[in-house]
Amino acid sequence: MVRQRSFLSLILVLLTTFLISCGNPSVATAPPSYTSAQLVKIQEYVPGIQVVRDRSTELENLIQSGEWIKVGNFIHGPMTEARLNMTYVIPNLVPQDQPKARQITKDLLGHLVKIDQAAGVGNTERALKNYNNVFVDFDKFLQLIPKEGDS
Repeated sequence: MVRQRSFLSLILVLLTTFLISCGNPSVATAPPSYTSAQLVKIQEYVPGIQVVRDRSTELENLIQSGEWIKVGNFIHGPMTEARLNMTYVIPNLVPQDQPKARQITKDLLGHLVKIDQAAGVGNTERALKNYNNVFVDFDKFLQLIPKEGDS
């Protein structure tokens, strides 16, 4: 009887091993892609972001000439509008890019606040330093935007 149990156990172990080894291999998933609806949504907001990015020299000139009220107007007007467009784009990005995009917009806000504070006290050096950081953030964000053929 003991021999039959050990023989039966051996058969069960071999059968289990065989069944496990014949199981389906894990299926490789394709990288996430964009739906046409997501691409349309994203492309709806990108021009507003790009326009402000293209106006970077305007802000730099305002800071260098010490026109602090106009600096504040630029930050609270077009820059805020562009940041709002960025927040509309984020949910339509692929999931792995969304945390990066959120962090970039947080960094952008921090740099805009620092420019605004520097403008309040007339600190050109601090404003220019953060001005550079703002447009680095814009560039980082625009790199996350899918190109026309990414679907």
